Formats: sequence, structure tokens, C-alpha cells
Amino acid sequence: MRIDILSAVPDLMQSFFAHSILQRAKDRNLLEIHLHNIHDYSKKKYKQIDDYQFGGGAGMVMSIEPILTCIEKLQTERKYDDIIFMTPDGELLEQKMVNSLS
Repeated sequence: MRIDILSAVPDLMQSFFAHSILQRAKDRNLLEIHLHNIHDYSKKKYKQIDDYQFGGGAGMVMSIEPILTCIEKLQTERKYDDIIFMTPDGELLEQKMVNSLS
């Protein structure tokens, strides 16, 4: 099984996959995890991936362009059965959904 994960901080995620069950699965070639840095797909001068909120206010929001560019590039390299796009306003990820995805 191959899993591609897009992240703004992929180096922080490395440790999650280097221990326990996930590491054993990787050692047995049952699992491949590829982390992709969204900053690499930004076209902005300083590789920033955030933008100001529409309508003003405090805080920043993720820009969709670098995420979409990364997904499109990965789709040209291989076919994916599913693409799971996690958003704050999406459906709640619960065990029942995880079981159906597996």
C-alpha cells in the first residue's frame, strides 16, 4: 500500500511513521509512505502557502493552488484509488468511515 501525504511540515511527521506497527509494515514492504512538502509547489516568491482571509479579520488560510498543483503532479505519476482531502468543514472522520475506507 502506498500513501502520499501532503503537509506544510513534513519533517515533523517523519517520526510518526518510524516506530511500532507502521515501521514494521514498512520494513516488510507492506507500506510505503511518501511525504510531500506543499511549499515546494508554491509559485509565490518565498514559497508561502497561506493567504489572507477573505473579508479581512485576523488569521491566515491555506491557499489551494499549491495543494492542487501537488495533487495534479502526483496524479500524472500514478493512479490513485482514493484521494482523501481533510478540511475543517468536511465530514467528521470516525472509526466507521475509516473501516469503510480500509
